[in-house]
Amino acid sequence: MNNLSKNGEVRDEEKKVMNKPSIVFAHGIWADGSCFRKLIPTLRAEGHEVMAAQYGLDTLKGDVDATIRTFGRVSDPIVLVGHSYGGTVITHAGVDRRVAALVYIAALGPDETETSQGQQDKFPTTDVFKYVEVSDGRVWMRPEGVACFAGDLSSEEQGVVYATHFAPAVDLFTQKHEGIAWQSKRSWSVVATDDRTVNPDLERFAAKRMRATTIELKSSHVAMLSHPREVLDVIRMAAAAVVAK
Repeated sequence: MNNLSKNGEVRDEEKKVMNKPSIVFAHGIWADGSCFRKLIPTLRAEGHEVMAAQYGLDTLKGDVDATIRTFGRVSDPIVLVGHSYGGTVITHAGVDRRVAALVYIAALGPDETETSQGQQDKFPTTDVFKYVEVSDGRVWMRPEGVACFAGDLSSEEQGVVYATHFAPAVDLFTQKHEGIAWQSKRSWSVVATDDRTVNPDLERFAAKRMRATTIELKSSHVAMLSHPREVLDVIRMAAAAVVAK
């Protein structure tokens, strides 16, 4: 696509798009990139390049590497957005120089001493873990667990969440990786106050520790599906801060 006018200058509308940071999403367990389906069309329409990283939940390193590879498909600077375990992924992948800001949605955010499981173990176990089973080396959510995961969605949407849920490797949450991006990059955090998958107090603790700009929503774990407008506003805040730098 030719971005130049007849006199060789970049068109005004192209300048507007070029000034917008890209958005890259990182999903959690029992999900894939489609969990951001209510956010992606709006962000694209507003002029952002958008990609959702897809990875296999086999190893933390593999998931971080897959996310970093996704950075090569968009322009920088990047606002990196992680949901749930995706918060662990962006914490490590976000040290990449192309990432300018981090957004955590009902997410984990370990430091250099913690694993995902270690961070969770510091807070009371949430209800969803009553409804999991291990099979073929993966941790599956049983149908009854969807109410703890996405209880504020319609029954039809909950059915889709269950039908598309993807199980992590049994040891995924006990794996470590180097690099803690939130120690050096601006962060925003969405705390889901009705979360029954990641403890809301864990989300608050992580947000406070990373000095994140924090917004609390009366939401289940999947705030990007039940409260897409509010989550979009947080991503917009992060993107605007990147442009204002």
